[in-house]
Amino acid sequence: MLTRAKFLRLSGLTAAAFAISPEALPKPNDGIVRVKSIYGFQETIDRLKKDIAAKGIKFFGEIDQSKLAADADIKLNPSTLLVFGNPPLGTQFMTANPNAGLDWPVRLLVIQDSAGTVWTIYTDFAWIAARHDIVNRAEQFKMASTVIASITSSVKG
Repeated sequence: MLTRAKFLRLSGLTAAAFAISPEALPKPNDGIVRVKSIYGFQETIDRLKKDIAAKGIKFFGEIDQSKLAADADIKLNPSTLLVFGNPPLGTQFMTANPNAGLDWPVRLLVIQDSAGTVWTIYTDFAWIAARHDIVNRAEQFKMASTVIASITSSVKG
């Protein structure tokens, strides 16, 4: 049987890797883009969803991760995952490499850190392209990057 400790040793991870708080600064080149919101948690979500709808982007769902944690008797700062995308654009990445389906549709995480600051967090699309070795969709990745930057700018100061 594979225990957690054995898994951690085999994977090269340490228990400390699981203790990182959401407000920890990302490491260079980790593919994480963080945008600070000037609004409260729920207003940030509402504004993002409104902007997504105004752009005609398909909204797939909203996952209240802090509620899921509370249901498991675990305290988690406010954390909601928004899932959305433009299938005619996003599926082009999967035709280049089916593994890209791990990163599509787009996921935008909204969190509130321990200091009360609200952040929008997503995976950089150039990083996704490199992760999946997709070199023949530069214009599509540029478009996706432009759109997510526009969406997150709706809550940026």
